[in-house]
Amino acid sequence: MSAGNLSRRSVVAAVGAAPLLAACGAEAARQAAPAASVTPTPGATAHPSAGAGRGPAGAAPEGPSLLATSQVPVGGAVVVAAQSLVVTQPVAGEFRCFSSVCTHAGCTVRAGSPLVCPCHGSEFAIADGSVLRGPAATPLPERRIAVHDGEVRLA
Repeated sequence: MSAGNLSRRSVVAAVGAAPLLAACGAEAARQAAPAASVTPTPGATAHPSAGAGRGPAGAAPEGPSLLATSQVPVGGAVVVAAQSLVVTQPVAGEFRCFSSVCTHAGCTVRAGSPLVCPCHGSEFAIADGSVLRGPAATPLPERRIAVHDGEVRLA
């Protein structure tokens, strides 16, 4: 076997592996994307919330329905994957909404209490999205919601 053949084999192997390496790099980049890169559903406005929960009495819902209030367990949460959101009900009748994208490495948190990132174990409070355990150092961004006729909607 000559050095020329080995060289060609190395080049062929490297060229053949390039798409696999690119795919791995794209996945790592996706997981490392900051939470701010989450794109809301078209037509919906996602804002950090200063007063999430119920909208004014009789107010018409503004954004798309995320889920029925009956789907969110008291003291728990439900991930709404299509919008990269998590809706929580820390106490009966109080609903909150946060980005479901972990602020540490961009993985989707698991519903529960607390909210847990499966990638590195960060934990977030269901009441306010604050960090309970790192490595995440930043809370989950809150989104403004309205509860109307048994539905949780983006406000």
